[in-house]
Amino acid sequence: MQINPYLSFNGDCAEAMEFYRDLFGGEIIALQKYKDAPGTEDIPGKNDDHIMHMQLKVGDRIIMASDAPSEFYEKASGIKIQTSFDSLAEAKRVFNALADGGTVVMKFEPTFWAAGFGMVVDRWGTPWMMNCDEDKG
Repeated sequence: MQINPYLSFNGDCAEAMEFYRDLFGGEIIALQKYKDAPGTEDIPGKNDDHIMHMQLKVGDRIIMASDAPSEFYEKASGIKIQTSFDSLAEAKRVFNALADGGTVVMKFEPTFWAAGFGMVVDRWGTPWMMNCDEDKG
């Protein structure tokens, strides 16, 4: 069994997922636009050039995403994408990149449980948690 996060965007899925690809060193392994899929003609609020389904592979994990038709889009609520790092420098790099244009919820700093931890909502509205238990360099 696999459990994969599925992110919903409001027309900027491709931009966000390409950013995540570059940030995490992943690979886009699936991309389908609404205009390329049969039976989407009658979906209210959809845009033919928006993403119906996209998959980003990062290591052995998959992040899935799509652009929700406008009347079905909801901001992420009650969830966070949790990331774990072996390197404090790498965790800080990713945190700072996600914070650029986003909102820092909890600044990245040492805690009683980790060498570094922080929370951020990126510019696309995706909430993230960065964690580095111990800096292994």
